[in-house]
Amino acid sequence: MTTPHTDDTFASTASDSATTAGGDSSDGDSFVYGDEGYVETEGRVFQAGGGDWDDLVDEATSLNEERIVVNMGPQHPSTHGVLRLILELDGETVTEARAGIGYLHTGIEKNMEFRTWTQGVTFCTRMDYLMPIFNETAYCLAVERLLGIEDQIPERANVIRVMMMELNRMGSHLVCLATGGMEMGATTIMTTGFRERERILAVFEMITGLRMNNAYVRPGGVAQDLPAGAIDKVKEIIPQLRTGLGELEKLLNENPILKGRTKGIGYLDLTGCIALGLTGPILRSAGLPHDLRKSDPYCGYETYDFDVITRTGCDAYDRLRNRIDEMYQSLRIVEQAIARLQDSVGDPVMVTDKKIAWPAQLSVGGDGMGNSLDHIREIMGTSMEALIHHFKLVTEGFRVPPGQAYVAIESPKGELGCHVVSDGGTRPYRAHFRDPSFNNLQATAAMCEGGMLADVIVAVASIDPVMGGVDR
Repeated sequence: MTTPHTDDTFASTASDSATTAGGDSSDGDSFVYGDEGYVETEGRVFQAGGGDWDDLVDEATSLNEERIVVNMGPQHPSTHGVLRLILELDGETVTEARAGIGYLHTGIEKNMEFRTWTQGVTFCTRMDYLMPIFNETAYCLAVERLLGIEDQIPERANVIRVMMMELNRMGSHLVCLATGGMEMGATTIMTTGFRERERILAVFEMITGLRMNNAYVRPGGVAQDLPAGAIDKVKEIIPQLRTGLGELEKLLNENPILKGRTKGIGYLDLTGCIALGLTGPILRSAGLPHDLRKSDPYCGYETYDFDVITRTGCDAYDRLRNRIDEMYQSLRIVEQAIARLQDSVGDPVMVTDKKIAWPAQLSVGGDGMGNSLDHIREIMGTSMEALIHHFKLVTEGFRVPPGQAYVAIESPKGELGCHVVSDGGTRPYRAHFRDPSFNNLQATAAMCEGGMLADVIVAVASIDPVMGGVDR
């Protein structure tokens, strides 16, 4: 990660001083290297360079200046997981900030190369563990594009995907607000946020058999149709969630203490967001209504009525308000999805091509998810060919034509993209994800430098990074 500067090239000061590992900044006249060589500029110019952080510590020591380098994390509760923040302090003011990642590296992308296309779902769902449905959907949409079956996905499967994603969006935002409140000392925010999220997880467990890491969305559709009572359960929690959001608003929106801690904190304007490739609530807090559900629809989002929430404060407070309002929009979409699901009971939830379709005739029992007994009787008792095909599909998997595809969706944290490459086999040659938390973390230095140490916690909380998605 490099410190942001005022030009898209590397900059140096007028004195051509050596670039340090962490980057230096200077005020006054400077020279920026552009297309016509070095050009004199005015204002603050940042230097960017590589190297090891220990070099900066050694330099600070040799200068005999009272600068302190502090490691915040990777086990600090306010670092949203195993994130390491390396802060250089001048008193209580942060003069340098760097994010150290890699402490939660799981090798998920590499592991996916050694599993079938369908088994890959069980890996990618574990990346950003607060938005598993989005991880699965991005991956499956990319696989379906490679297979050329995007137009064959049943309508009911797409509606189920949309409903699950919007519920998951609310669950992710609730954790962001709850943990952010806890880090500022507001434990009531945490208990209220997690209480509401628990309602959503109960629905996920009812539908998929699991609270997290669901592996529910599969190439070609979803693993199973909604069980009996699922629609009624979702209709039951919608007013409860709306009431809970109202409670959070009363606790947060006009709270003078919260506004004092978040207004003007973690400031990053639209220019900075574009330069760093930031998306999601951070970008929309800078006034740009960029939402892939509107600009590049998928899963039928173009047929749903909802608004893209924006604000122009460019700070932690506006990001918080954006997330609250986005949850109300998610409830609108869920209500529309429920109406469509009630009208499509009995419709298929998996593509008809049996060479691709994972068996979707499943049922959820007391011990989780299992095969339908009727389906087992059919493939074992009436058709030897069906049994052989079932065995090959599950153990070997289906083949995907050679090629590559990239699909991006709007996750709770921004643009989540999946790039898959096939060599014509039953396993991905390569699967790579553009996780929004990874890109958004680049804003750490821009948001924190020049601010107070206590404001680092608020700024990072407003980014809402999840390290499972960052490291993969």
